[in-house]
Amino acid sequence: MTNDQAKADLADIIDGVQEQLRAVARIQQARSEITASATVRRRVTVTVNADNQVIDTKFSTDIDDLEYAEIAKAVTEAARQASAEVARKMGELMTPFQTQRARMPKLSDLIDGMPDLSIPPTVAAPLTPPARRTDDEPAREYRGAATDSSW
Repeated sequence: MTNDQAKADLADIIDGVQEQLRAVARIQQARSEITASATVRRRVTVTVNADNQVIDTKFSTDIDDLEYAEIAKAVTEAARQASAEVARKMGELMTPFQTQRARMPKLSDLIDGMPDLSIPPTVAAPLTPPARRTDDEPAREYRGAATDSSW
Protein backbone atom coordinates (compact mmCIF):
# COMPACT_ATOMS: atom_id res chain seq x y z
CA MET A 1 0.00 0.00 0.00
CA THR A 2 1.42 3.40 -0.94
CA ASN A 3 1.70 6.26 1.48
CA ASP A 4 -0.84 8.26 -0.56
CA GLN A 5 -3.28 5.35 -0.43
CA ALA A 6 -2.83 5.05 3.35
CA LYS A 7 -3.49 8.79 3.75
CA ALA A 8 -6.62 8.53 1.61
CA ASP A 9 -7.86 5.54 3.64
CA LEU A 10 -7.21 7.39 6.89
CA ALA A 11 -9.05 10.47 5.58
CA ASP A 12 -12.05 8.27 4.68
CA ILE A 13 -12.05 6.74 8.14
CA ILE A 14 -11.84 10.16 9.81
CA ASP A 15 -14.73 11.41 7.65
CA GLY A 16 -16.77 8.38 8.67
CA VAL A 17 -16.04 8.92 12.36
CA GLN A 18 -16.95 12.61 12.11
CA GLU A 19 -20.23 11.72 10.41
CA GLN A 20 -20.96 9.22 13.18
CA LEU A 21 -20.28 11.88 15.82
CA ARG A 22 -22.73 14.23 14.09
CA ALA A 23 -25.27 11.40 13.96
CA VAL A 24 -24.77 10.74 17.68
CA ALA A 25 -25.46 14.41 18.44
CA ARG A 26 -28.68 14.30 16.37
CA ILE A 27 -29.75 11.07 18.05
CA GLN A 28 -29.09 12.47 21.52
CA GLN A 29 -31.25 15.50 20.75
CA ALA A 30 -34.06 13.38 19.33
CA ARG A 31 -33.78 10.94 22.25
CA SER A 32 -34.23 13.74 24.78
CA GLU A 33 -37.64 14.44 23.26
CA ILE A 34 -38.97 10.87 23.38
CA THR A 35 -41.87 10.17 25.71
CA ALA A 36 -44.57 7.53 25.76
CA SER A 37 -47.84 7.13 27.63
CA ALA A 38 -49.92 4.08 28.41
CA THR A 39 -53.38 3.76 29.90
CA VAL A 40 -54.58 0.74 31.88
CA ARG A 41 -58.19 -0.02 32.74
CA ARG A 42 -59.11 3.40 31.31
CA ARG A 43 -58.35 4.82 34.75
CA VAL A 44 -54.57 5.08 35.06
CA THR A 45 -52.27 6.82 32.58
CA VAL A 46 -48.51 6.91 33.06
CA THR A 47 -46.05 8.86 30.92
CA VAL A 48 -42.33 8.07 30.90
CA ASN A 49 -39.38 9.80 29.25
CA ALA A 50 -36.47 8.31 27.30
CA ASP A 51 -34.76 7.35 30.58
CA ASN A 52 -37.91 5.42 31.59
CA GLN A 53 -38.50 7.90 34.39
CA VAL A 54 -42.17 8.45 35.22
CA ILE A 55 -42.86 12.10 34.37
CA ASP A 56 -46.64 12.12 34.73
CA THR A 57 -49.34 9.98 36.30
CA LYS A 58 -53.03 10.64 35.87
CA PHE A 59 -56.08 8.97 37.38
CA SER A 60 -59.60 9.12 36.01
CA THR A 61 -62.37 10.60 38.11
CA ASP A 62 -63.68 7.11 38.95
CA ILE A 63 -60.34 5.79 40.24
CA ASP A 64 -61.87 5.40 43.69
CA ASP A 65 -63.86 2.44 42.35
CA LEU A 66 -60.60 0.45 42.47
CA GLU A 67 -58.90 -1.01 45.52
CA TYR A 68 -55.40 0.23 46.38
CA ALA A 69 -53.87 -3.03 45.17
CA GLU A 70 -55.66 -2.66 41.82
CA ILE A 71 -54.44 0.92 41.46
CA ALA A 72 -50.88 -0.12 42.27
CA LYS A 73 -51.02 -2.94 39.74
CA ALA A 74 -52.47 -0.61 37.09
CA VAL A 75 -49.77 2.02 37.68
CA THR A 76 -47.05 -0.63 37.40
CA GLU A 77 -48.55 -2.08 34.22
CA ALA A 78 -49.01 1.35 32.63
CA ALA A 79 -45.39 2.24 33.42
CA ARG A 80 -44.21 -1.04 31.86
CA GLN A 81 -46.28 -0.48 28.73
CA ALA A 82 -45.04 3.10 28.38
CA SER A 83 -41.44 1.92 28.87
CA ALA A 84 -41.92 -0.71 26.17
CA GLU A 85 -43.15 1.99 23.79
CA VAL A 86 -40.11 4.14 24.61
CA ALA A 87 -37.89 1.13 23.82
CA ARG A 88 -39.66 0.69 20.47
CA LYS A 89 -39.19 4.37 19.62
CA MET A 90 -35.53 4.17 20.65
CA GLY A 91 -35.06 1.18 18.36
CA GLU A 92 -36.52 3.15 15.45
CA LEU A 93 -34.25 6.08 16.26
CA MET A 94 -31.12 3.93 16.50
CA THR A 95 -31.65 1.71 13.42
CA PRO A 96 -30.10 4.09 10.83
CA PHE A 97 -27.10 4.72 13.09
CA GLN A 98 -26.56 1.02 13.72
CA THR A 99 -26.81 0.31 9.99
CA GLN A 100 -24.21 2.98 9.25
CA ARG A 101 -21.97 1.74 12.04
CA ALA A 102 -22.14 -1.82 10.73
CA ARG A 103 -20.70 -0.60 7.41
CA MET A 104 -17.66 0.95 9.11
CA PRO A 105 -14.52 -1.20 9.32
CA LYS A 106 -13.69 -2.63 12.72
CA LEU A 107 -10.43 -1.74 14.40
CA SER A 108 -9.35 -5.36 13.99
CA ASP A 109 -9.83 -4.94 10.21
CA LEU A 110 -7.47 -1.97 10.15
CA ILE A 111 -4.71 -3.09 12.48
CA ASP A 112 -3.18 -6.54 12.16
CA GLY A 113 -3.32 -8.52 15.39
CA MET A 114 -5.80 -6.15 17.05
CA PRO A 115 -8.51 -8.10 18.88
CA ASP A 116 -12.12 -7.55 17.84
CA LEU A 117 -13.43 -5.17 20.49
CA SER A 118 -17.20 -5.26 20.69
CA ILE A 119 -19.73 -4.31 23.31
CA PRO A 120 -21.46 -7.33 24.85
CA PRO A 121 -25.26 -7.46 24.63
CA THR A 122 -27.26 -5.82 27.39
CA VAL A 123 -28.76 -8.06 30.07
CA ALA A 124 -32.33 -7.05 30.87
CA ALA A 125 -33.23 -6.36 34.48
CA PRO A 126 -35.90 -8.63 35.97
CA LEU A 127 -39.48 -7.34 36.11
CA THR A 128 -40.14 -8.93 39.48
CA PRO A 129 -39.69 -7.00 42.72
CA PRO A 130 -36.70 -7.91 44.87
CA ALA A 131 -37.24 -10.72 47.34
CA ARG A 132 -38.56 -9.45 50.62
CA ARG A 133 -37.48 -10.80 53.97
CA THR A 134 -40.23 -12.69 55.73
CA ASP A 135 -41.00 -12.51 59.43
CA ASP A 136 -40.02 -16.14 59.97
CA GLU A 137 -36.42 -15.55 58.82
CA PRO A 138 -34.07 -15.18 61.78
CA ALA A 139 -32.40 -11.80 62.13
CA ARG A 140 -28.65 -11.82 61.60
CA GLU A 141 -26.75 -11.83 64.84
CA TYR A 142 -24.50 -8.80 65.42
CA ARG A 143 -20.94 -10.06 65.57
CA GLY A 144 -19.10 -6.77 65.99
CA ALA A 145 -17.19 -4.68 63.51
CA ALA A 146 -13.61 -3.76 62.76
CA THR A 147 -13.96 -0.54 64.75
CA ASP A 148 -15.17 -2.29 67.92
CA SER A 149 -12.71 -2.19 70.83
CA SER A 150 -12.64 -6.01 70.96
CA TRP A 151 -10.99 -6.13 67.56
